[in-house]
Amino acid sequence: MRLKSSIWVAAYLRRCQTAGVFGAVRRRGAEEAGAVFVKVALLDGNAMLYIPAPQTVYDDSRPIERFFTPTSKEPLPEASVEERLAKEIRFDPDAWIVETEDRAGRHFLDLARA
Repeated sequence: MRLKSSIWVAAYLRRCQTAGVFGAVRRRGAEEAGAVFVKVALLDGNAMLYIPAPQTVYDDSRPIERFFTPTSKEPLPEASVEERLAKEIRFDPDAWIVETEDRAGRHFLDLARA
């Protein structure tokens, strides 16, 4: 059983806060199991977007963890990240959007192995 999205988001934002990184919920999704999208604004007009990893990367022995994958290897203009987020919300209205701001691009997420 996976941790509720609302609890995971609250813990994630606390993790960011302890490292001195500002973060906020931009869009609340489904309380129980909404997909979580994380935008890391680099404060230079660019950003990274991390999306939920495909279910195929999950290990049955660790079902509570959440893994993410970046949409690109390099930062993208914020406008293109916002376009992608708009598409995701149209596809899944239960999704969450969390945004952090960090010039170094720290994300504190567990990334799926490539």
